[in-house]
Amino acid sequence: MTEYPNLLSPLDLGFTTLRNRVLMGSMHTGLEDRASRFPRLAEYYAERARGGVGLIVTGGFAPNRTGWLLPLASKLSTPAEAKHHQLLTSAVHAEGGKIALQILHAGRYAYHPLSVSASSRKAPINPFRPRALTAYGVHRTIRAFADCAALARDAGYDGVEIMGSEGYLINQFLAERTNRRTDAWGGTAEKRRRFAVEIVRRTREKVGPDFIIVYRLSMLDLVEGGQSWDDVVALARDVEAAGATIINTGIGWHEARVPTIVTSVPRGAFTWVTGKLKPHVSVPVVTSNRINLPHVAEQALADGDADLVSMARPLLADPDWIRKAETGRTDEINTCIACNQACLDHAFSRKSVSCMVNPRAGHETTLNLLPARRTKRIAVVGAGPAGLATATALGERGHDVELFEADDEIGGQFGIAQRIPGKEEFAETIRYYTRRLEVTGVKVRLGTRATAADLTGFDEVVLATGVTPRVPALPGIDHPKVLSYVDVVRHGKPVGERVAVIGAGGIGVDVSEFLTHSSSPALDRAAWMAEWGVTDPALAPGGLAKPKPEPSPRQVYLLQRKKSPIGAGLGKTSGWVHRAALRAKGIERISGVSYERIDDAGLHLTVDGKPRLLEVDTVVVCAGQESVRELADALGDVPVHLVGGADEARELDAKRAIDQGTRLAAVL
Repeated sequence: MTEYPNLLSPLDLGFTTLRNRVLMGSMHTGLEDRASRFPRLAEYYAERARGGVGLIVTGGFAPNRTGWLLPLASKLSTPAEAKHHQLLTSAVHAEGGKIALQILHAGRYAYHPLSVSASSRKAPINPFRPRALTAYGVHRTIRAFADCAALARDAGYDGVEIMGSEGYLINQFLAERTNRRTDAWGGTAEKRRRFAVEIVRRTREKVGPDFIIVYRLSMLDLVEGGQSWDDVVALARDVEAAGATIINTGIGWHEARVPTIVTSVPRGAFTWVTGKLKPHVSVPVVTSNRINLPHVAEQALADGDADLVSMARPLLADPDWIRKAETGRTDEINTCIACNQACLDHAFSRKSVSCMVNPRAGHETTLNLLPARRTKRIAVVGAGPAGLATATALGERGHDVELFEADDEIGGQFGIAQRIPGKEEFAETIRYYTRRLEVTGVKVRLGTRATAADLTGFDEVVLATGVTPRVPALPGIDHPKVLSYVDVVRHGKPVGERVAVIGAGGIGVDVSEFLTHSSSPALDRAAWMAEWGVTDPALAPGGLAKPKPEPSPRQVYLLQRKKSPIGAGLGKTSGWVHRAALRAKGIERISGVSYERIDDAGLHLTVDGKPRLLEVDTVVVCAGQESVRELADALGDVPVHLVGGADEARELDAKRAIDQGTRLAAVL
């Protein structure tokens, strides 16, 4: 008996069987771009296959040079390139898994001057204008897809996924927004979808009947000029008739101004879209986006919305996700919290992809927590992200670890973050570490502010004592209307109707969102859809409607000394979501501020050389942090290591803290 009977049941495809209903969705890791990195990529995939994934889909490989995402990026178009891929496929097969190569032609998203598209229409997120493919170029591109699939089969892949969503080339042919052709490949919906259908048909002819073809279909474009629902259904039927084995769900173009995968998107926010398509086709369909826990996946399958679920980032966070679900250890799953900090932010910054909550992701060949040669008695002070990562990794290696925490609960800054609307997922990391402390045998002493005397007798001491809010030298900073962000978010101190937030870094932005939401749309799918303007695609092409955000209960001013735009330093793939949310809530953002004083009248400023008074009831200070590490000087000859905010408080960075703690634990 299992708690997840649908999720863990095999899927018979006729010529082959998938061992469960989990498809590891495609994610470009940066390791695909050079054959020299394939040994790392092979172990990355092997670890997920070992963890029980039903079908792995690789990061995208272009079928030709014009399809490159970047110059000299991943491509499969020659037998020599295919030979390198045997390392990947054999590694997965050795662990009992199956793997499909994703064929991705970037089209106008290609970041190079060779880019092509259906029409010569530049993407708003790319400086390069593509050339419109000629009729001959269209046929040559179709042939390139089919040839790429044949090479993938030669390399040992069990199938391919044809990338027809997210605004890449095939999607560009499908939507009137980007296809202004009047020839055989445009002008009507039927002609626009001909490109996609011919790719699937030619690919099936090339690879034969016993090879998986997944077609990634954009079911909800979320851009103006997107496909109608009738177009989506017609495409799905035509793709099935052309030879697709499975239809996967794609949501949104990269240029869409609706978030689809960040933390603030509700879990399983788009399963209903897949469910809407499912009755129209007979092949298995896959649902995707923000499915990170077994009960969410099981519910989507039990409701009949899909036959499989696609997860990419959750399997970065925990390669043993499926094995833990199978063996009743769901509470041990290291849950993806959709922060994007080490995965998508890295991918779009041309860095190797990893995971904030699992720094081993992408580094499986170099970062290993091997059993310690000599057991040490080690104290870790502070149970925030850095301390928790360090203590549990040390415990996993077999050390005798004692964790001291001054508060009555673990979590540190994550305990604050989980209270921000749209960041409730951070509680999952605290839940994970709570269980991990038990599994690894770490002794936890809560409500204990460690002293030097408490730390005598340990072989090593790790200070993960974190940070304290910086108090700026500002006249009136001790006025009763002044609160710190900790007072407001963690301790729930009352805040007035007019609020000034001093400091517009990540914490200032979070506090502003906290103050302008009465509830969290992330916990209510209907509220979130209204907030961002997502609707039934049968009612509006692309599923795009007018956003209807709830009005803010407060007037909030978000201030910073720097003259740069507020929010410019936020995450590459999530920062725009926060900036859009600030605009939607009517937050007044003011840069280049000089703070003069706080008094009964409010907050006195100078902006652009002119005095200004903000008549506010409350001033919330988010003006940075200072490291807490006084213990380091009091410990004498005991070896001391600083991690996380105790080491560097310039900007709170959980990604660095968890990575630093894990890497330290690997060598102690």
